[in-house]
Amino acid sequence: MSRNKIYWISQLTGWLFFVLIQTFFLRLNHALDFRQGLGLLVLLILGIIITHLYRSVIIRLGWLKITPLGLIPRVIASTLILATLMYGILFFIEAALGITSVSLNTFNSVTAIESILNNTPVFFFWSLIYFLIHYIENYKKAEIENLKWQASINEIELNKLKSQLNPHFMFNAMNSIRALVEENPARAKESITQLSNILRNTLTMGKNKVIPFDDELKIVKDYVGLETTRYEERLRVEFSVDPKSAVFSVPPLMMQTLVENAIKHGISKIPDGGELVFKTEVKNDVLHVYIKNSGQLNGHTSEGTGFGLKNTEQRLALLYGDKASMKIKNGDDKHVETELIIPKL
Repeated sequence: MSRNKIYWISQLTGWLFFVLIQTFFLRLNHALDFRQGLGLLVLLILGIIITHLYRSVIIRLGWLKITPLGLIPRVIASTLILATLMYGILFFIEAALGITSVSLNTFNSVTAIESILNNTPVFFFWSLIYFLIHYIENYKKAEIENLKWQASINEIELNKLKSQLNPHFMFNAMNSIRALVEENPARAKESITQLSNILRNTLTMGKNKVIPFDDELKIVKDYVGLETTRYEERLRVEFSVDPKSAVFSVPPLMMQTLVENAIKHGISKIPDGGELVFKTEVKNDVLHVYIKNSGQLNGHTSEGTGFGLKNTEQRLALLYGDKASMKIKNGDDKHVETELIIPKL
């Protein structure tokens, strides 16, 4: 239903309700007759016309943009003018049509003032409702605009975080390959192929906020293959993926970042290497990603263990608010456990 139609329905309903109240009291006083009924009909029509003209004045003078404090004197003055106008027009119409016993020669200033003061609250109440509705509408519009603005800011921040991840990942991957070029050229070629697979997948992501879980898992496995070539028997990897994980979408390079962090800050620092366990479970329609790696946090928080973890926390907050989380802790004296919780968008 259009706003204009709602306005006219509200106008008719409001004034009809007011006239019905007048009719009720006239019936209680046994003063309702044909002439009074005709006067009430005139009151209904006149009330709609006057308030509609008043609305036009409000819009033309830009009162809807004025603060409530500035509106108060304007509304008070307007309601007195409208009540006076209503009384004057009714007086002349009723006198001309003989609706009541009044005539132009029987004008009484005391009666006029009483009638004007009785009508003033009606117009004041009309003004209150009209301005209140518009203030509520403007508040909602402002809230929507603020949400759109916040969403655009979040979009910019997400793109910034993603752009930070790509060079960071490339730097580490190229360092891994460089270490193999002289030592094992054949494996270096294999690593370059794996890196090209990762790059191809990341390029197809475009500006997507999230990608299918399986696409991210491919990147993780290619990256682990790249690192396995580098660390050989020092890196032992186990995957345990819940098939229901495939229905989820995840932020691109997020799981890869956590795996990279586990290898770089955990396993790579152990002379004999270690193990990496990548496991997922779906509980209550929420994806849980568990990454267990050899190593210790040595008293540091997750924020202090690498650029990637801080980036991950920021992206989760921007995308999911408090519905997603990442926890990293020492599982025992030999392992670090990372848990990533991702809901469905």
